[in-house]
Amino acid sequence: MKKAFFFILFFASVHSTFAQFEDVNKEREFSKPKYYQDFLNFHSDKPDMTRLEIFIEVPYSEMNFVKVGDNFQSNYSVTISIFAEDKEKLIEEKIWDEKINVQDFRQTTLGNNYNISIKTFDLSPGKYFIRTEVDDNDTRKAFISTNMFTLRNLDSLPNVSDIMFIAKETVVAGSKKILPNVTRQLNVQKEGIPLFFELYADRRQKVKMEFKVSEGEKKVLLADTVYKEIDSGKTQVFEHLKINDLGLGNYLMSMTLLDTTDKVIATTFKSFSSRWVGIPSVITDLDKAVAQLVYIATTSEKSYIEDAPTKEEKVKRYLAFWKKKDPNPADEENAVFDEYYRRINFANANFSHYMEGWRSDRGMIYITLGPPNNIDRHPFEYDSKPYEVWEYYDLNEQYVFMDESGFGDYRLITPLTGDAMRYRY
Repeated sequence: MKKAFFFILFFASVHSTFAQFEDVNKEREFSKPKYYQDFLNFHSDKPDMTRLEIFIEVPYSEMNFVKVGDNFQSNYSVTISIFAEDKEKLIEEKIWDEKINVQDFRQTTLGNNYNISIKTFDLSPGKYFIRTEVDDNDTRKAFISTNMFTLRNLDSLPNVSDIMFIAKETVVAGSKKILPNVTRQLNVQKEGIPLFFELYADRRQKVKMEFKVSEGEKKVLLADTVYKEIDSGKTQVFEHLKINDLGLGNYLMSMTLLDTTDKVIATTFKSFSSRWVGIPSVITDLDKAVAQLVYIATTSEKSYIEDAPTKEEKVKRYLAFWKKKDPNPADEENAVFDEYYRRINFANANFSHYMEGWRSDRGMIYITLGPPNNIDRHPFEYDSKPYEVWEYYDLNEQYVFMDESGFGDYRLITPLTGDAMRYRY
């Protein structure tokens, strides 16, 4: 048996797509904070139960820090509510406060600093409705995510827990310590994908583990088999899947546990996305990301990138374009790069209709000029079609969008004048 591992919670370089959530403060609809979460099944020491571990990760850049003495402090609270599948009966709830202190204010703005919380629940196997909430105790803003999650029955042996991706691992005093990659956004290096999971058995035996990484439902990019001798009880496993040629995109990993006769014992799945260093985490398709440069690049700049002879050269030209836009090249972060695709991501989430949100008129204005100072909505006027008025105080401009069809397809009816469509950060 290997020694038990411990989670370590500290700064780390992790970027990814954010969990879906609802901002219950509608006035902040154009500046929603973001947090990550992950749910994992493990065997419980309690009879007829499964242990559910929930990880909540909040980036420092999304927290509100205030100066307290010589330090900068952020306070927020987290609530995890677990309901029965019908969403009516509350099964269990945990509420706690988090306090973060830093000495240097620059630490609060770096995208690679974050805080992770871990809570454990022992529950009967089955499907549950899980609601998580993060409340900023200074601004009194609350943000919510809801998910359906199935707890597997792990009592039949042998069996396997869910897979955890590892962000960082160290060995201290002979014990392995790991930082979980809550985001499931991987920058795949030559050593492969680092994993942790547990195997459970009622006797010492040899098992077979078949790993697969696929893109979509059919295209298998990796198939690997690992044999392992496991002890009675719990065996903790640390593996590195050797795959290093993943492009930007979303992937699915599966691990099937088999006995020596190749009988399937159990299978667990884990979705993840692949990212490249230097590219914002919301980008999962390079060709689409290049097409989306339409609001910031000239026609010749965009064509130069698109006409690259190889994928590697396209990445090189793409990153060179954004390097020229970096307001602070000495810093690891490129704020203009990140903000541009944050706006695109927001436009897709909020303005998609017959087309993707970034191609819509509202998306065009939002991506180019940023969030408006005020929105005046008129969705139910009896004597006119639905319309919205976006106001930009600093520009002394307002833009009117009308839903001619009545099905949410808002079109810009205000003429664009002067340099109105020059990208503004």
